[in-house]
Amino acid sequence: MKNFIAISAPSGAGKTTICRELQRRIPGIKFSLSYTTRPKRSIETDGVDYIFISDEKFKTMIAAAEFAEFEEVHGYYYGTPKIILEDTIAANQKMLFEVDVKGAVALKQLYPDNTITVFIMPPDIDTLTKRLKNRGTDDDVRIKKRLERIAIEMTYKDRFDYSIINDDIDRATQELIKIIL
Repeated sequence: MKNFIAISAPSGAGKTTICRELQRRIPGIKFSLSYTTRPKRSIETDGVDYIFISDEKFKTMIAAAEFAEFEEVHGYYYGTPKIILEDTIAANQKMLFEVDVKGAVALKQLYPDNTITVFIMPPDIDTLTKRLKNRGTDDDVRIKKRLERIAIEMTYKDRFDYSIINDDIDRATQELIKIIL
């Protein structure tokens, strides 16, 4: 059984929106909470969207080998604790992971028999740029960093089991549901 569905995409491609819609349509699917050192956005809730911790705490967890995968992205750390993965396998459940490209690849390498990886692509760079600006969560400097990272993230696309173009949220979610089921 594939326990883990690892979703990744460049910033602004719509992975969070698709993950939330997937959870709405398949209520039984669990969502893995990543730990992050990124500041909480006004629309986010600690313990619901992420577990927000300090750099010091994150580094302590790295030193204790508590993460299955972690990455520094845009100056902040993100990681998935091993215990979440082990508990999900033991309970024979499905869990959705919203992780960066390196995190998805790392999960697949660590748990190849348990992981499906899905790469969400924006329809085009102009749409992606508009989405980043319109969501209003980042200043121009941060948006520029996100756009610079896209070229690197896109090189990972072929390492994923599936890719979906998010040109329509309903269609993209339906495609993801077909993959999972």
